[in-house]
Amino acid sequence: MNGINSEYNNILSRYKNLVNQSIEIKPEELESLGQPAGSFESLISEQIGKLNSVQTRSDDMIADFAAGNTEDLHQVMITAEEARLSMELAVQIRNKVVEAYKELNNMQL
Repeated sequence: MNGINSEYNNILSRYKNLVNQSIEIKPEELESLGQPAGSFESLISEQIGKLNSVQTRSDDMIADFAAGNTEDLHQVMITAEEARLSMELAVQIRNKVVEAYKELNNMQL
């Protein structure tokens, strides 16, 4: 029984050491890795802006087609499908972020 307790304490101390370690990455290192240097908020804002522009372009093309200003139904359908897929991807990413947040929130330290 004493051997199990010492092994448990050993594992627990290694776990605490891993948790207490902090990894510090400088913005210059992120740029060299191909990752944008900036805040998470700016990254999300940029991506939401791109999603909004895709949705707006799709709406404009549909309105132009309905008004008779364009006859290229294929391009209208391609743009509408691109907007739908972009929105579906954004919803799935949001779901994964919420799921990860809930998992981290429920994690006991």
